[in-house]
Amino acid sequence: MSFRSFGFALAMAATFCFAGAVQAQIAPGDTGAGVQLGMLEENNSGQVGDVTLFPRGKSTLVVIHVQSEPAGHHEPAHVHRGHSVTCEDINPKPAFGLADVVNGVSRTIVQYPIDNLLSGNYSVNVHESMRNIAHYVSCGHLYR
Repeated sequence: MSFRSFGFALAMAATFCFAGAVQAQIAPGDTGAGVQLGMLEENNSGQVGDVTLFPRGKSTLVVIHVQSEPAGHHEPAHVHRGHSVTCEDINPKPAFGLADVVNGVSRTIVQYPIDNLLSGNYSVNVHESMRNIAHYVSCGHLYR
């Protein structure tokens, strides 16, 4: 076996080993597809969009996209307990904090399974600012 053939064989073996390691990190039954739900404007903000949840084993990646966020704003976002589809009756105390929405986007890994978040008992809320935390600008009810 020549040096060139040996090097090629070694590179191929490393590629297959690495590919197997990456594949092993995907949870059983995880297709990688997310569950996308709508976000409704609150308080005439004009901020509509979507929230997408991606399973990550016992955790969930929560991705928020909203339109019409004022330029330069950092809008706090949380998961709140609440059964209301219209987000009118939610617990003001957050169940989980999310990264601020900046330029219309927030991405956060929540240490809670996707099936629990989609039980119909939670909503994602975007707040106007830390200063005006009680003023919601967008909300999405989480359910399957």
